[in-house]
Amino acid sequence: MLIAETTALTGCAYGFPVRCDGPGWEGFDGYLPGRLRRLAASGRLFMISGIHVPSRVRGQNQDRAWNLARRLQKRLLTDHGAAVAVTLVNRSDHRTVEALRSWGWRYVDGGTPRTAPLGPFRVLVLET
Repeated sequence: MLIAETTALTGCAYGFPVRCDGPGWEGFDGYLPGRLRRLAASGRLFMISGIHVPSRVRGQNQDRAWNLARRLQKRLLTDHGAAVAVTLVNRSDHRTVEALRSWGWRYVDGGTPRTAPLGPFRVLVLET
């Protein structure tokens, strides 16, 4: 977990390394292409479970490197030596998908919502 604060809590991001043989893999089975499975096997894949920032961060300066959400996710990956982050988002949660995509996340292998594998989740990836 990574916490950002000034005189009060301003945001946090949390997650864990994903390995093919460890906890956290169950939700990804069938969603990840071979390239990401190999990263998981080498310990360079990281699951970001959540990024919590004030609502104004979702709509302001999303594409700026100094955006709080972008800084949190980048620091979390750097601190863990991860090459790629992945997250699962409920297929019907369009607002979260929009926010994540504005912070640099993309669909697996450059896909689109229409080419994403069927199932209850969308998989998004973030490369360092």
